[in-house]
Amino acid sequence: MKIISRQETSLRARARAVASLLLAAAFLSACVSSAPPAEENSDWTRQREQLQDMDSWELRGRVNVRYDNESDTPRINWLQQGSEYHITLWGTFNAGHTTVVGRPGFVTLQSGGETLTASSPEELILQQLGYELPVSQLSYWIKGLPAPDSQPQLVFNELNQLTTIRQEDWTVSLIDMRQYGQLNLPRRVELTRPRNDIQLTFFGLSWTTDEAANQ
Repeated sequence: MKIISRQETSLRARARAVASLLLAAAFLSACVSSAPPAEENSDWTRQREQLQDMDSWELRGRVNVRYDNESDTPRINWLQQGSEYHITLWGTFNAGHTTVVGRPGFVTLQSGGETLTASSPEELILQQLGYELPVSQLSYWIKGLPAPDSQPQLVFNELNQLTTIRQEDWTVSLIDMRQYGQLNLPRRVELTRPRNDIQLTFFGLSWTTDEAANQ
């Protein structure tokens, strides 16, 4: 039978207390860094103009891709600077690290030590994966803005927040809007197109924008 001294008991108690404090601090930090729920949007025209002006931003989160009864859920980091983008996807323990870097007319994909190029991200994905993804429109849709190349159908909720974009045969659902400065940005975005059974779900999104940084 092991006899535990008062000193050992005291050390264990202190360790538990320190661990509890660290967990509490981490929880409070997460609460502070999380953007609050979005406020009522009284002027969609102004919101649209602000989103159009937001041409440099970064998001972090995860994306689930479902196609042909297959599913994958990598982490994503998307850095947009004007018309140039740098998208990184990776799995658990950095497995399957993939980087897509592009600008109008040229895009490269690096994965597994191999580098591929194409004139557009749609062409690259179609060549490598065999299906289409609206990557060029995504830079608009992901932040809650219709793409400028075709007429959209828009749906708003009772707070006058844009919740659904129907465009190019895709349905884009904007969920759990959050307030970043004067901007409403989604924490979750779902894209579906029943014609070819593709579904993308971006979730746990955290945004960094110049607008939020200046608040």
